[in-house]
Amino acid sequence: MKAVVSIIMGSTSDMPVMRKAADFLNSMQIPFEINALSAHRVPEKVEEFATNAQARGIKVIIAGAGGAAHLPGVVAAFATVPVIGVPCRSSISIDGWDSILSILQMPPGIPVATVGLDAAYNAGILAGQILSTSDDALHSRMVEFKMNMKQKIVKANQDLASEKFDFRVQ
Repeated sequence: MKAVVSIIMGSTSDMPVMRKAADFLNSMQIPFEINALSAHRVPEKVEEFATNAQARGIKVIIAGAGGAAHLPGVVAAFATVPVIGVPCRSSISIDGWDSILSILQMPPGIPVATVGLDAAYNAGILAGQILSTSDDALHSRMVEFKMNMKQKIVKANQDLASEKFDFRVQ
C-alpha cells in the first residue's frame, strides 16, 4: 500500500491538531504518511519532498503550521498536487491570526486551499472529497460519512424535542 495523502507539519507540537486529519483518513481507509518538516529549519528537505511528491504517488498534501506558517506555501511553490493548509495555534502565535493569514494570503500562481484555525479534521475531509472524484469506492464511503452527519442532526433534533420547558413554543 502506498500513501496517496501526505500530512506534514512544521513541528511535532502540531501533532494534536494534525492527528484529526490522520484519524479521518484512517477511518476512510485512505493510505497516508505523516511527517514533520520545517520550511525554516530544513528548507532543502521541504523542496525535495514537494518536488517529488507526485512521483511518489502523493495526490494531496495536508500541511499544518503555526506562527509564521510558511510550510504550506513553500510546499505549494514546488508541488504540482493540491495543498491544503491548516493554520495551527502555537506558543508563538498571535492568537492564530498570523498562521491564518500566512497560509491564506498566497500570491497568484501558488494556491493553498486553507481550512479554519486548527481544522485538520476538515482538511482530511477535503482531501477525501478530492480523492473521491476518481475513486468510486471512496466516493461511496464519503457519501455514507455525509449521511451519518445528517442523521446525527436529525437525532439531535429528536432529542431536543423531548426537552421540556414551560415557555417553549414549537
